[in-house]
Amino acid sequence: MGGRGSVVGGREAVGLPSACRAGEGDPVLTHDQALSLLSAAREESAKLGVPMSFAVMDPSGHLVALVRMDGAPWISTDVAQGKAWTAAAYGAPSAAQKAKMEPMPNFASAVTTMTGGKFTPQTGAVPVYSDGTLVGALGGSGGTGQQDEDVCAAAVAACGYSVD
Repeated sequence: MGGRGSVVGGREAVGLPSACRAGEGDPVLTHDQALSLLSAAREESAKLGVPMSFAVMDPSGHLVALVRMDGAPWISTDVAQGKAWTAAAYGAPSAAQKAKMEPMPNFASAVTTMTGGKFTPQTGAVPVYSDGTLVGALGGSGGTGQQDEDVCAAAVAACGYSVD
């Protein structure tokens, strides 16, 4: 089976992107790749014993996949999405925006308002790069900001991507 299609019911579904690994295919994470990132993040979080939520965004800040581990705070899904959106928007860890915005709280509030509450300049998300191209972002919430970011960075590396 050649071409650019996924196998559905034993046949190639023309027009659907194939699941691909880091460095292959279009510069956007597939759903399967996003699920792999979530799985890796859950494994890293379990090692810490801290239940978290994780969100994967595409480079434009659209949600690709989301998971909330048993025991994670209910609000953590929204926070993880905001952190991931921020990392995707800037192609940098969300902590970079936290540091940048600390001396400008009024501006940070204005950007948060202008983006419909999506801009979340808090530590806990990293961009996902494949061969130097931004393909998405992974955000976490439920631990400390640093725990969230460390887990996300480890998951990105475990899946063969980089954070820069």
